[in-house]
Amino acid sequence: MQLSYKGGKTGQLIFHPALSRRDLAWGSRTCNTRFIEGSGIGFGVAEACTENGALVTVSSSNPERCTKAVARLQEAYPSAKDRIWGLKVDLGNQETLEEELKGLFEKAVAAMGGEKLDHVIYTAGDALKQMALADMTVKNIIQAGQVRFFAPLLVAKFLPTYLNSSYKSSYTITTGAVADRPIPNWSVIASYAGGGASMVRNLALDLKPIRVNGVSPGVVDTELWDAFGSELKPKILESMRSKLATDRVGSSEDVAETYLGLLKDYNVDGVFVKSDGGAFVM
Repeated sequence: MQLSYKGGKTGQLIFHPALSRRDLAWGSRTCNTRFIEGSGIGFGVAEACTENGALVTVSSSNPERCTKAVARLQEAYPSAKDRIWGLKVDLGNQETLEEELKGLFEKAVAAMGGEKLDHVIYTAGDALKQMALADMTVKNIIQAGQVRFFAPLLVAKFLPTYLNSSYKSSYTITTGAVADRPIPNWSVIASYAGGGASMVRNLALDLKPIRVNGVSPGVVDTELWDAFGSELKPKILESMRSKLATDRVGSSEDVAETYLGLLKDYNVDGVFVKSDGGAFVM
């Protein structure tokens, strides 16, 4: 999986068949995982799942990025080479979104030997569309939520068909801290982020017994910040570090543990978990 915000549509999805607490802790059995994109937080989760014995499918709207993500995983885990795949998907086209998602699930299930899946993790993101009130239009408001809101909501439509109906199965989505802390000219983005919390709670009811949860990462040192350049990026992260209770900017490996915890804890349902370095206690 991956989050990349430098131009174009990117996203991540993870499909996992049957990961138990013992499976994740000791790699005692093979599990299925699917990702859309391949770096940042998403790649960190993909690495963690691979390390714990999962079969991993990486997907991206960019075939080259997908190929590179698969190659990185195979290089890091050579013994897992035969259980890592890559697929192309486009979440950014409203007209073809449903068809793309259906095809993605069908290919993921086929790659995993035809078995139903147990876990889906959605960490998709595209370019953050900041806009002043005066610049809002119906068209650009809808487009701003295409990958971050409408796509993860529509994913839920396919889960009863492609996921095992069990408390051991789960769907995990991702949103941002802007849902809780307002930022000027981020009203559109914040509205979609806040809607993610309601989405999680209601889908937990609609999809029961499948568990539905969310992760809200704070500042994380990923490729997202590369768009600011090699000189400005460290300055931005340092400025943010000083505002965190942990006195450090988190890594994708840190946040990956949050996702794994939600897969493993069968008693967690309908909640959002923050991994933000204590930003909201400062």
